[in-house]
Amino acid sequence: CGATLLYIFCYLWSGTMLKTEMIDKLNEQMNLELYSSLLYQQMSAWCSYHSFEGAAAFLRRHAQEEMTHMQRLFDYLTDTGSLPRINTVSSPFAEYTSLDELFRATYEHEQLITQKINELAHAAMTSQDYPTFNFLQWYVAEQHEEEKLFKSIIDKLTLAGKSGEGLYFIDKELSTLDTQN
Repeated sequence: CGATLLYIFCYLWSGTMLKTEMIDKLNEQMNLELYSSLLYQQMSAWCSYHSFEGAAAFLRRHAQEEMTHMQRLFDYLTDTGSLPRINTVSSPFAEYTSLDELFRATYEHEQLITQKINELAHAAMTSQDYPTFNFLQWYVAEQHEEEKLFKSIIDKLTLAGKSGEGLYFIDKELSTLDTQN
């Protein structure tokens, strides 16, 4: 028993345990990444329903990528001796009027994620939680790429307008577009 108490004291004294506030923020972000995955999966279903199979495949791949983002946070929480908490996630929006509207919604969602990641990194830095700040730098860089990717898709959709032929070629390109661009 004495050795266990000594271990706990040393563990707490070493500063390796996350503060409760940071655990809550990381859990919130983890659940937001889970929601992102479900959102993109739902968007994929809309695309399939409207015969945009390339966009559907792209969004399915992106949904899987968002699950890996969630898993990274889950693993970080576990690795730091914290308890990941998966919450109930609200149903994602499912109705869009066009492919352009759908991808504008993805871009806005990625901007929200960027804001949340930046706030999280700021909280880690100001609380001198440098390991968490370092961990979050991957997300900061990833969000730059996410916004760039979705902005480029919106730009192409804007160029195509409502042209069936233009949308066909964009959909075809999306089928092979790497989510890691």
